[in-house]
Amino acid sequence: MSKSTKSKTDKTLIFIAVALGLILIATVVLIFVVVRKDKALQGADQAIKLSAQGGFSCEYAEAQKLYAFGEGILKVTSDRVAYLTLSGNEVYSHTVNYSNPQCYIRGDKAVVFDMNGYGLVMLDSEKLIYELPVSDKIKSVTISPDDLVGVITEGSGYAYGHVKVFDTEGRQIFNWDSYDSGYPIGMAFNNDSSLFSITTLSTSGAVYVPYLRLFGLSQRSDGSWETPADIGCYSIDENAIFSTVLYCDETLYTFSSDAVYTLLNDSIVPLNLEFGAINQVNTVGGVVFIVYSDGVEQMNKIAVINSRGDTIYDSPVGSEINAVATSDSLYALSIDNRILVFNTSGSIVSDLSVDEDVLRIGFIGNNKLIIISTGGVHTVDY
Repeated sequence: MSKSTKSKTDKTLIFIAVALGLILIATVVLIFVVVRKDKALQGADQAIKLSAQGGFSCEYAEAQKLYAFGEGILKVTSDRVAYLTLSGNEVYSHTVNYSNPQCYIRGDKAVVFDMNGYGLVMLDSEKLIYELPVSDKIKSVTISPDDLVGVITEGSGYAYGHVKVFDTEGRQIFNWDSYDSGYPIGMAFNNDSSLFSITTLSTSGAVYVPYLRLFGLSQRSDGSWETPADIGCYSIDENAIFSTVLYCDETLYTFSSDAVYTLLNDSIVPLNLEFGAINQVNTVGGVVFIVYSDGVEQMNKIAVINSRGDTIYDSPVGSEINAVATSDSLYALSIDNRILVFNTSGSIVSDLSVDEDVLRIGFIGNNKLIIISTGGVHTVDY
């Protein structure tokens, strides 16, 4: 065999070997993706009888008033907010007078507020931190990673709505009245609470126009706050409604009913992702979990996207969403009679089936979930 022929043969063999290697790698990756998708639709790893678990039993009407919070339970009624142990014993309580009490929890802090009313309380698992009256009807509340509280209230005068931020002692550090931008809808803080974003909807023209407003918050060395900076106002030429806004690391995402947008180079840019109907969004540890369906009465799916906008997981999960919970690194979804726990890689770390309808869930230490069902409060290992 000549050197020329041998060289051509070697190159051919090398090419075939590389091609087979690439095919093998692609096959392994495909199998891994298919296995992860199949797992979300297969039977659960564990079947749990909730009445046999730790906690306490109660009537359905009572269970509706309970929220998983800290290492125990927050009980919210129109006249009282109480923190309970997992045995149902009261640790402390505070009297309120709310017509429609609602609860927003983030980490070890909670805000209980009167929806369409004029009051809120901030608390943790040990005590009431502060109580505040507001001058206009409360529409929504959020809590920052640094325990600042954002509040959207109904408009008054010529304003379509008002947005306020309170510090950890209940002092107002930000107030914005929305005029030309329309009705405030959503709000979010970034990781260090230095940026505060608001989505609004203007309905004054022939077509409605969505806006994203961005403000800067900064604290002086003596603990006082600088005047908030009005950083920018952004919009798009689409009849979309930015119903939700959140930060994933330092990337800002805003969501319409069927699309995801990000703020890039002072412009709102749609991501090349297709969602028929977005039903739930949460951010955990630098990724975003999106529960969506392809249309009305279609099965729900869950997609996980990272801070670059790449989809790292996408799979069907079930029909009826019951509850969602997040920790610093985990995401739990109660759907139908199952509870799926995901990590930030999009892998299912636990898959449980339960025998009672689930109302709310929450993470607790030592790999446990608090499950509030129609029959009571339960703790379950995952």
